[in-house]
Amino acid sequence: MSKVIAVFNQSGGVSKTTLTMNLGYHLAQNQQNVLLVDMDPQASLTTFMGLEPSELGKTVYEAILGEEPLPIHQNIHGMDMSPANINLSGAELELVVADMRDIRLKEALEPVIAQYQFILIDCPPSLGILSYISLVAATHVLIPIQTEYKALKGTELLLTTIARVRSRANRKLQIAGVVPTMYDNRTGQGSQSLQSITNSLSKIGTIYPAIPRSVAFADAAQEHIPLALYNSKHPSVTILKQIAQSLETLP
Repeated sequence: MSKVIAVFNQSGGVSKTTLTMNLGYHLAQNQQNVLLVDMDPQASLTTFMGLEPSELGKTVYEAILGEEPLPIHQNIHGMDMSPANINLSGAELELVVADMRDIRLKEALEPVIAQYQFILIDCPPSLGILSYISLVAATHVLIPIQTEYKALKGTELLLTTIARVRSRANRKLQIAGVVPTMYDNRTGQGSQSLQSITNSLSKIGTIYPAIPRSVAFADAAQEHIPLALYNSKHPSVTILKQIAQSLETLP
């Protein structure tokens, strides 16, 4: 059965896009068929994967608003990709009055879902309707959280949104776990924040190994390649492989 994982946190700058791209790559390297779906109007994932958003004729926008087939660009670093561009920003308003809006993304994925073992959805940094329909379409939600003091403050709203989806629209949605990101073990705040995340969130699911803060992620993204292709010996590559392997064991 396909696992559809929404990578979700309403805060920006927590490495959602980086995590989506790199976990997708390692899953693909493990012989899994992987589709990445960009649900963020900023289209960072689309750009990271080497596509130019402004030059795209069809995006996920046409699939969820125009009910057209989901556009898929095939075999980018071993993964398939359904891109986004700025047109998706208008979807927030258009979906307000759209029929069956909650299941628009779920229905767009249905014709292709059997082709993939994993579909990873890069959610926008908001609690709005694009994130909501991503959670409705998902089987699991993976929560990246920055290892800084302020990061835990928004967690209650995030978990409330997940609970709201699970209460009615998607009762089978499971929490795949929490990934601490941008971890700096050289600072007291980093270590304390990681401990706080572990203490506060371990009750909701697995706390995966923390991913260190590193400019190598930005450098790799600028080259439109996963970190493992940019620097195969980077210490975060091993951590990403471990997390990807854990995702393969999700029920």
